[in-house]
Amino acid sequence: MLITEELLDQLNEDAKASPRGRVHYDLRTQATEPAEAAWKDTSQRMLNVLTPGTVIPVHRHLDTSETVICIRGAVEEVFFDESGAEIENHVLRYGSDCCMVQVPRGMYHTCHCLEPESVIFEAKDRAYSETTEDFLKV
Repeated sequence: MLITEELLDQLNEDAKASPRGRVHYDLRTQATEPAEAAWKDTSQRMLNVLTPGTVIPVHRHLDTSETVICIRGAVEEVFFDESGAEIENHVLRYGSDCCMVQVPRGMYHTCHCLEPESVIFEAKDRAYSETTEDFLKV
């Protein structure tokens, strides 16, 4: 699989057309497999293509950390404590001295799009599951 400017441009058009203002692009080798398969790729590796104003609910991953790398544009990754108070924020900008952050397991966080056509790569130990995610009302 190649990630090209052409692919990123197409995903950006899809994100602009999406009611949520973002789209995910799955990078897993095989997201689903027949039950008899010898292995199954249960990680999460994806591109998240964001438009300004998209809302990613504040959440945490109960059993994995998460790596976020900005590969186009700029985003702000924001960390919260258990009461919903902001405790850290990191601006990730493609081509800058800060383009990646590791979100610790159990850390409440969200991401804000700061520039049009922003794209982040996200990786964690498991795919999204309602049983391993916890959302915070802030």
